Amino acid sequence: MASEAETPLISHQEDRSEDELHSEFRDADDDVSTEWPAGRPGLFIWLLTLSAGISGLLFGYDTGVISATLVSIGTSLSGRTLNSLDKSVITSSTALFALAASPIASIFADYFGRKPVILLSDLLFVLGAVVQASSFTVSGMVIGRSVVGAAVGAASFVTPLYIAELAPSTYRGRLVTMNVLSITLGQVVAYVIGWVFAEHGDSSTGWRWMVGLGALPAALQCVLLLFMPETPRWLVKAGKSIEARRVIEKTLGSDQTSHHLIDGVLKGIETEFREEQRDSTMATAGGKSSLQGWHELLRKPKNRRALIIACLLQGLQQLCGFNSLMYFSATIFTLLGFSIPTLTSLTVAATNFAFTVLALLLIDRIGRRQILLYSIPFMVLGLVMSAFGFSLIKLPTGEVDVGSLASATIDAASPTSSQSAALIILISIMIYVASYALGLGNVPWMQSELFPLNVRSLGSGLATATNWLANFVVGLTFLPLVMYMDLLTPSVTFGLYSLICTVGWYAIWMIYPETAGLTLEEATSLLEDGWGVR
Repeated sequence: MASEAETPLISHQEDRSEDELHSEFRDADDDVSTEWPAGRPGLFIWLLTLSAGISGLLFGYDTGVISATLVSIGTSLSGRTLNSLDKSVITSSTALFALAASPIASIFADYFGRKPVILLSDLLFVLGAVVQASSFTVSGMVIGRSVVGAAVGAASFVTPLYIAELAPSTYRGRLVTMNVLSITLGQVVAYVIGWVFAEHGDSSTGWRWMVGLGALPAALQCVLLLFMPETPRWLVKAGKSIEARRVIEKTLGSDQTSHHLIDGVLKGIETEFREEQRDSTMATAGGKSSLQGWHELLRKPKNRRALIIACLLQGLQQLCGFNSLMYFSATIFTLLGFSIPTLTSLTVAATNFAFTVLALLLIDRIGRRQILLYSIPFMVLGLVMSAFGFSLIKLPTGEVDVGSLASATIDAASPTSSQSAALIILISIMIYVASYALGLGNVPWMQSELFPLNVRSLGSGLATATNWLANFVVGLTFLPLVMYMDLLTPSVTFGLYSLICTVGWYAIWMIYPETAGLTLEEATSLLEDGWGVR
C-alpha cells in the first residue's frame, strides 16, 4: 500500500490520469496565483466569521462580567464580604486554567480538527456558567471560574486560527479583528447587564444572573457548529483534499472562472504540506520521531523566530495591564468615588469597542507592524497620565469593603482636587484603552500567520499560553498592589506598565515583520533568513 505522502492529495477526478492532473497544476502555476482573491469576502465567509466570533463574545463577556460581579456579590459567598485575596483568586483562576488549556487545545486541534475544539469550549462555557450561578462558597465560585477558564483558553487559541485558515489573505486581518470586535462587544454587553442588575435587580441574586447568562451564546454556537465546515488546511493535512476543495469552493464560488483559482489555492496548501511532511520524514529517519512537533518548532530557526514574536506580542498584550482594568474597573472606580462604578466602567468598555471597530477598518490598510508602532506610544501616554492622577489622590489602605465606598471615601486636600484627579484618571484610562484597541488588542491574535502548517497549532497554542500566563500574573497581583499601599502605590503600578509598553515597542520595532496582504504560506517565508523586518 502506498504511503500517505505518496498518494495524490486530489484524487476525486477519477476519469483523469495522475500525469494529466499534475500537468494541469504545472500550467496553473504559470497562469494563476495561489493567493486567495482580492475581492470582497462572500456571504459565507462573513457568516462563518460571525458564527466563530461567538467564542470571542463569550471571552469578552466573561472578562467584563467579573468586574460587575465582584462589586455586587456582597456576602453571597461563604457568608462574608470578599477580601482582595478572594477577588484575586476568583479572577486569576480563569487565567490559570486558560493557561493549562491552551497547549492541550493545540494538540487536540491538530489531531481532531479546529471545529471540534470550538465545540468542546462551548460545552465547557455552559458548564462553567451553571457552576458559577449555583455557587454559595468562594471555592465553588473558583471551580466555576476555572471551568470557564479552560473554555476561554481553548476558544481564544482556536477561533483566530480557524478564521485565519479560512479567510482570503487580503481580508484575513479584518476578519480576525472581527473576532476581537466580538470580544469587546461581549465586554460592553457584560457591563450593561452588570449595571442593570446592580442598580435595578435583587442584590442577592443579580450577580447569579450575570454569570449564568454566559451559557446562552455558548449553546447557540453549539447549534451553529453543526453547519460550519472544517478548515481546508487541516483537511489537507488529514488527507481529505476532496472535502478541502468543497470548503474552498464555498469561499470562492464554484463557477467556471473560479475553477483554476480553486486548484491554485489548494495546490499551494498541498505543496506546503508535502514539503513539511518530507522534512518530518527526514527527521524521523534521523531518530527524532519522539516529540517531533516540539523539535520542529524549537530547533528550526524560522519556527523559533515565529514563536519568539508570537510570545512577545501575546505576553505584552497582558503585561501592559489592560485586563487588570477590565477585571477590576468597577472596583477602581468605586475607590475613586464614582457613584455608579459599573456605569463608569461601561464608558471604558464602549471606548474599547468603538476603537476596535476603527481597527477593523485600518488593520489591513496600515498593516500589523505599523499600527502597533503608532498606537503603543499613546498607551504609554495614557498610563503615565494615570500614574500622575493617582499621585494626586490618597486611597484607603489595607482591606476595604468596596460595597461601603459608594459615597467616595477618598482622602484629598479638597473635594474639588479629588474630583479633578478622578477625572484625569478616567480620561487617561480611556486614551490608554483606545490605543490598546487599535493595535495591541488585535494584532497578537494574528499569530497563526507566522507559523507553517505543521507547527501552526502547537506554536499558536504556546503563544496563547504565554498570554494566559501573563494574564494570571496580572490578575493575581494587580488588586493587592493597589489595595495594599505598603507594596506598590497605584502610581508606581501604572508607571511599571508604561515601562513594559516602552520596552515592548522597541522589541516590535526590531523583530516584527509586516504580514498584511500576504498568504499564510508567504507570511511564514518572511522568517526564513532572519526577522524579515524591512
